[in-house]
Amino acid sequence: MLKALFISLSRAMWAQRLITRLPFAWRAAARFVAGETPADAIRVVRELNAKGILATLDHLGENTSRPEEAHQAVEEILVILDEINRAGVRSNVSIKLSQIGLNLDAALCRENLVRILERARETGNYVRIDMEDSPVTTATLEMLAWARQQGFTQVGTVIQSYLYRSAADIAALLEQGVRVRLVKGAYREGARVAFPQKAAVDANFDRLTDQLLEGTLAAGSPWVSVDGRIPPILALASHDEARIEHARAAARQLGIAEKALEFQMLYGIRRDLQERLVQAGYPVRVYVPYGTHWYPYFMRRLAERPANIWFFLSNLFRK
Repeated sequence: MLKALFISLSRAMWAQRLITRLPFAWRAAARFVAGETPADAIRVVRELNAKGILATLDHLGENTSRPEEAHQAVEEILVILDEINRAGVRSNVSIKLSQIGLNLDAALCRENLVRILERARETGNYVRIDMEDSPVTTATLEMLAWARQQGFTQVGTVIQSYLYRSAADIAALLEQGVRVRLVKGAYREGARVAFPQKAAVDANFDRLTDQLLEGTLAAGSPWVSVDGRIPPILALASHDEARIEHARAAARQLGIAEKALEFQMLYGIRRDLQERLVQAGYPVRVYVPYGTHWYPYFMRRLAERPANIWFFLSNLFRK
């Protein structure tokens, strides 16, 4: 019930106006968001890199309502690609297609995506297209396929284990040689398209992990790149230690080296686990969001775990 409430609040403009005005709201959100500027983001990436941890930077924003907003979002993404290159930090970028015009006009989105991918190619970087809620899953995968047909190979996407369709989507992506971040899924979805029970989502996550590891093996088990920007085929994004241990055991059984399996986690969550995995020899990449449009992202983080909600509420009583 709490998860559904916070997912609903993430989309409610009245709630956004109310909560972002509360004095403690940014203090609580700052646990999960690096800051509001590119300089904030690069500073956090430097700190992570010093611990042997890689990053993917996400300039927050989604569902732009005007072409001008989509163009501005693109400019922000181009800036962070340039800043990563200038700073020499070990990071790539993640983007949302709804942020760059997907829900406004497909041609606008393609034009904006090309600008981002061209800059990524110029700077030797990699772009991960995030997956949003199920109404845009097909459109997102079609946009990815189109971009790769234009010759952009350093681009991948995300697959959510709570969707019934994900095994078929992964099979198609592996055929195309696409690198995949596997997540459980953080949007509110109905039983018509998604597994309603956590146990079923977890079981499917493990099955999809096995499928992606077999695809990794078939592709020659490529390692994360030396500069830390190009990930292996499977980037497993989870803080669930049971899912992580399943992946490690399955990779060992297949003879897949540690550097060919990347673990990803969210900024501000399970720092202890991140460091343990680095010490075990695995690439670990932290998803680092930044920017002024932090409210929807913050609400989804609260929806994921009750502990995050208590963390938020505790800030009510801090000065």
